[in-house]
Amino acid sequence: MDALTWHGEGDVRLEDVPKPEIEEPTDAIIEVTATAICGSDLHLYNDFMPGMQEGDVLGHEPMGEIVEVGDDVDELREGDRVVVPFTISCGDCWFCENDLYSLCDETNPNAEMAKEAMGHSPAGLFGFSHTLGGYDGGQAEYLRVPHADVGPIKVENDSLSDQEVLFLSDIFPTGYMAAENAEIDDGDTVAVWGCGPVGQFAIRSAWMLGAERVIAVDRIDERLEMAEGHADTEVIDYEEEDVYDRLMDATDDRGPDGCIDAVGSEAHHTCAGSHDEPDRPYVLQEAVKSCRKGGTLSIPGVYIDEMDGAPMGPLMNKALTVNTGQTHVQAYLDPLLKRIEGGEIDPSAIITHEADLADGPDLYDTFNDKEDDCIKVVMTP
Repeated sequence: MDALTWHGEGDVRLEDVPKPEIEEPTDAIIEVTATAICGSDLHLYNDFMPGMQEGDVLGHEPMGEIVEVGDDVDELREGDRVVVPFTISCGDCWFCENDLYSLCDETNPNAEMAKEAMGHSPAGLFGFSHTLGGYDGGQAEYLRVPHADVGPIKVENDSLSDQEVLFLSDIFPTGYMAAENAEIDDGDTVAVWGCGPVGQFAIRSAWMLGAERVIAVDRIDERLEMAEGHADTEVIDYEEEDVYDRLMDATDDRGPDGCIDAVGSEAHHTCAGSHDEPDRPYVLQEAVKSCRKGGTLSIPGVYIDEMDGAPMGPLMNKALTVNTGQTHVQAYLDPLLKRIEGGEIDPSAIITHEADLADGPDLYDTFNDKEDDCIKVVMTP
């Protein structure tokens, strides 16, 4: 089968790889009908994520049709149309039972690698390094889905296109959980750093959760235009004006009630001379400085390792609450599907590029280089 595979920094290839098979009785196999390139995939593309091996199949935002199920799969049948969350969760451990699905204790077969780096292992993830399980990803014609009764959600509404529901796999729940983690109350002002795909959904989710003002920060024109085009979102181009000063002016020097870092490790800044290293502190420094005293910092952006320049003094002295983590996707699938069905949101609105899987290597380059107004890529195998 065709799949997009990793071969080092900036080297993604379309290759013929073995079609997956049932390995455990709780597995299912899907024929992928739509799959996306995520901003987190760029951490792999730029070789910042440890544990990658040549030939690894990429991708963690897939959906498709069930073509085979293991003997112990009860909830799914051949022909079911499903969206697959990027988190692989067992459903039975303490963390899964407490809806902390991205922290599952049982689904990373390489847990010792993760423990060495983090102290504990989070859940296994599709297509996101051997440190997090070594699972093949979904930028392929077929995908093996472990613990199939726990992960995928069936989409039984035929009026919904793949494009409308695909992002339940990751970025819609990730943006929504980011907004929840900002602890938004009615009337709050929320600032969102990063207007990429996750930032766009964090903006939309902040409005849904009752924010009175949402202010988005970026430097890419098309991203700022997309953000500004939703509701009454205000935007700041950080290359054109000082973010802290603008936020203070907007809030009578109080600062936003909630600040969301939807950028993560590969942040850029006008004051930085080099952007060659991961885990750059620029967004965190600016968000902590800007957030009101006693406010909340939400971090959905992915960080890889340690960081010099983390603003711990301001964080502590301003009594900020910090909420972060990979998304507990399974906890959000049903309620967010209902929001889509109810017309509250059309996730497909952020798609800028649709293509065949064969176009994937070129589109990785385009997305990474922020060319051709590329915000979100969806591919059809």
